[in-house]
Amino acid sequence: MELNEIGGHKIQDYCFSSDNTSCPKETRSTAVYVILYVFFISVVMLTVCGNLVVIISISHFRQLHTPTNFLLLSLAVADFLIGLIVMPLQMIRYIETCWYFGITFCVFFYAVVTLLSVVSLSNILLISIDRYLAVCDPLQYSNKITLNNMRMCIILSWSFSVCYVAIMFSINFKRSENRNTCRGDCFFEMSGAWVIVDTLICFILPYPVMIVLYMKIFIVAKRHAQIIRSVPGQQNCRDGSNSKISKRSERKAAKTLGIIISVHFLCWIPYYLSSLVVGNVNFSSYSIVMDSLLFLVYFNSTMNPILYAFFYPWFQKSTKEILTFRICDPASTLITLFPENL
Repeated sequence: MELNEIGGHKIQDYCFSSDNTSCPKETRSTAVYVILYVFFISVVMLTVCGNLVVIISISHFRQLHTPTNFLLLSLAVADFLIGLIVMPLQMIRYIETCWYFGITFCVFFYAVVTLLSVVSLSNILLISIDRYLAVCDPLQYSNKITLNNMRMCIILSWSFSVCYVAIMFSINFKRSENRNTCRGDCFFEMSGAWVIVDTLICFILPYPVMIVLYMKIFIVAKRHAQIIRSVPGQQNCRDGSNSKISKRSERKAAKTLGIIISVHFLCWIPYYLSSLVVGNVNFSSYSIVMDSLLFLVYFNSTMNPILYAFFYPWFQKSTKEILTFRICDPASTLITLFPENL
């Protein structure tokens, strides 16, 4: 923490200089402030704009109205809100080392963070289940996974997240409210028991399930590939060719979504492991490690659209259609974004 010097005496900076209950403030050089703000604003803009393109693309183009893409749409909405609400507040808090928005907005901030985090996790879990059924039970997939069924799953996902946040805050709110803090701080502290519950629901139970599902997916996909290569005569049969294309498409989709889920793992697992080690979550302490882990968690929302741009040709073409304003034409909803045989 740096101190200013006036007349040879070191003067401590505070978040609210006129309030003797204010938290101390860490000061930085102007160059550091400029670099940090430029960096974080760039990340926020990339997160908001990237996920907004995903939302517009899947909502507008009918060819993208598939159950799997609806899950990506729900995930993009959560990531968009993280970029629009969570990241700017966390950016100011990190750079200024103070919370200037009051206690009420502090509670709102952590409620939104928790809600969107649980929504993202539940969507990632649903994507794993969707890909498992598509690859491992393709004959029944179209019957089990319909657009209406997927809409209902998404609604249940968001509803569960809202209920989870309501229960968590009703149990832990008094604990944080009664804790003495200086003005300019913002934290939400969970009891040790709730940390265990939270880790169980949001880490220990879902992640092994997703890992097992994807292990089965790649085993089945590898078996399908071996069968297709061992029967070259299928290439001359129309039905066999269509089956080959369909299986290849499902394997490719599973591989791409597997990468997205893997990035989610890499961004979130360090945070949950640190929570287990610490034993409780206290956001009032500003360590370099916790700041880095929180930034890594939020950065996952930035990475998703970048991964779509690399692995989904439809994302690249839809982005071009959006940037050139061709989507203003009502007939643009019927534009073909990718060949049927991919």
